[in-house]
Amino acid sequence: MGILAGIGVLVPFPFYYLLWTYPQLWVNLCGKGRDPSKVMALVSHFFKLIQFVSLFSVSSLSWPPPLYFWPLFAFGQFLNFRVYQLLGESGTYYGVRFGKNIPWVTEFPFGYIKDPQYVGSIMSLIACLSWVPIQYILLWSLGYLFMIHIESTENPATCAKPLS
Repeated sequence: MGILAGIGVLVPFPFYYLLWTYPQLWVNLCGKGRDPSKVMALVSHFFKLIQFVSLFSVSSLSWPPPLYFWPLFAFGQFLNFRVYQLLGESGTYYGVRFGKNIPWVTEFPFGYIKDPQYVGSIMSLIACLSWVPIQYILLWSLGYLFMIHIESTENPATCAKPLS
């Protein structure tokens, strides 16, 4: 079960890599009239479900959680919520790579925390250390660090052109 859980934790990262690197392929695959960010969000939610099921399969839940759980999890989720609130679905799900015009945001957490969506997700994962073996938390976090690295090098020439 451990190997399958590890694979399940890593499932979305090749998908995100391909979308970031070859956005036109995704726009073409979605077809005319379909919002590639919306479709990406739906696929991402499915992958997130696989990740959660994978973590749950190797976890040992107990109550109450340790005291460090609450501030880490709450602040991590706040960061994720705030990113979505400020950027919307298109900004959160690679809209800029799909040729959409996403306004530049400087409100908190942007300008204060680099890659706040990934920092928030990693904080939420670390909050679960008392329940989930550390290797799965590290594996998932390494996936996020990989995406931070990939997304730090954006080539505007590779942005997708909307289908007309």
